[in-house]
Amino acid sequence: MRLANRAAVLTGAANGIGAATARRFSEEGASVVVADLDEAAGTALVSEIVETGGKAVFANCDVSERADLEAAFDLCSSRFGRFDILFNNAAVQDTRGILDTTDEDFDTLVRVNLRSVFIGIRETARRMIDHGNGGSIINTSSTFAIVGSPGYAAYHTTKGGVSSLTRAAAIGLMEHGIRVNAICPGTIDTPGLRLGAANTSADPEAAMRSYLSLQPMKRLGTPKEIANTVLFLASDEASFVTGENLVADGGYTVV
Repeated sequence: MRLANRAAVLTGAANGIGAATARRFSEEGASVVVADLDEAAGTALVSEIVETGGKAVFANCDVSERADLEAAFDLCSSRFGRFDILFNNAAVQDTRGILDTTDEDFDTLVRVNLRSVFIGIRETARRMIDHGNGGSIINTSSTFAIVGSPGYAAYHTTKGGVSSLTRAAAIGLMEHGIRVNAICPGTIDTPGLRLGAANTSADPEAAMRSYLSLQPMKRLGTPKEIANTVLFLASDEASFVTGENLVADGGYTVV
């Protein structure tokens, strides 16, 4: 097993990419802390993992609150005796363009999508250094850190920041044996994507078809495909990989 005897915290892990990654980590031997605000979905996922022989615990976590993040990290150490992997995955979207985005909207996305990643990296690194085992931190960025679009102004900003922060943290933490990487998913068929289609279009199915029309592979990605990418970065198979923004987008950014 690629993650045997390791313990991980995953934020935004109750649904979508986070939940798929929690399952993959568990399948590969990791003990996992499912950190999320969605207690019903999070506890259901924990029960599923435990029932299949894995080790998991739920942490009610608002990533915009440093105390919640620290509590999730400390829970990992106290429950499993170590802390080896962080998947900084939680984020929110805002589809509005720059002319329609308020100061408050912008501040909210920065707090959830970027500030939480900074705090997560810092506080995780401090604990990993104390444990003395090194570790792996993976951040969720986006193809919107690479290409532009007419909307999502604040989201673009935060994901660009995550990608840049990933590179800086990788260099800063290298001497401690901590690798820091990011994934840049393309359009992935998640509950969040479908909710966004429903919230921004009178015809959600037409919106989904429009997303699909932009995909070179003529299909959307799946949460499990992204989870497999995160698993690689978390494992020793990526022992020579740090500071990388690994794009998994079905060719979206190269055409």
